[in-house]
Amino acid sequence: MHEIRAEITANVWQVRVEEGQMVAEGDEIMILESMKMEIPVITEVPGVVRELHVAPDSVVQEGDLLALIDES
Repeated sequence: MHEIRAEITANVWQVRVEEGQMVAEGDEIMILESMKMEIPVITEVPGVVRELHVAPDSVVQEGDLLALIDES
């Protein structure tokens, strides 16, 4: 399993994927917002989104787990 973690303290603005969805390397899985800036969260591995640990409007801290990708 590949862990995707927050790189910055931010608000979750949009979640672009659902659990069970196939993603490719470089796909945008969510967008965080910090200090009026949109920060795309990109997956570095292809696979299936197994777990989402955030929802829109939630607040994440640097290092928080955002999602798990089951690599294929």
